[in-house]
Amino acid sequence: MAAGNNPTYGTQKVENTLSRATTDVKDKTQNLMEKARDTASHLGEKARETASNIGDQAREATSNLGDKARDSATALKDRADDALTTVGQKMTSLADDIHQKAPQEGMLGSAASSVADNLRTGGRYLQDHNLNDMGQDIQKLVRQYPLQSILVGFGVGCLLGMSMSRR
Repeated sequence: MAAGNNPTYGTQKVENTLSRATTDVKDKTQNLMEKARDTASHLGEKARETASNIGDQAREATSNLGDKARDSATALKDRADDALTTVGQKMTSLADDIHQKAPQEGMLGSAASSVADNLRTGGRYLQDHNLNDMGQDIQKLVRQYPLQSILVGFGVGCLLGMSMSRR
């Protein structure tokens, strides 16, 4: 019998073709799955890189912002210290003017001399001390006189409150 007339040969040929097609489909499916896995892995790596870059940029921006704030605060403190020194110089100069122009004798002379001495002392203090020193001095006073400090704070608060309510 010829191969073309043999039904077993035709069935076997169809089975072979189906087997090859099934194998091809499996291979192509497996290749597609590997490509999808590789693409997903690559996308995951890209996402991790992007997230890491964004995190690094955020940390750098935060650090830069902190540095700028620290620099601004330092510059502001330096300006305040300079202003205190200038006020201290003017107070000392005013004390010298009062001492020279005020009467030297009598009750008015004593009062002027006392005011001039206090202005000079305050002016020298402002010239010789910065804000940190003043803060430490205030802490010492509050620790030494706690009740009086509370009362002074209360009084200053009342005065500020009254002056603000009038506006």
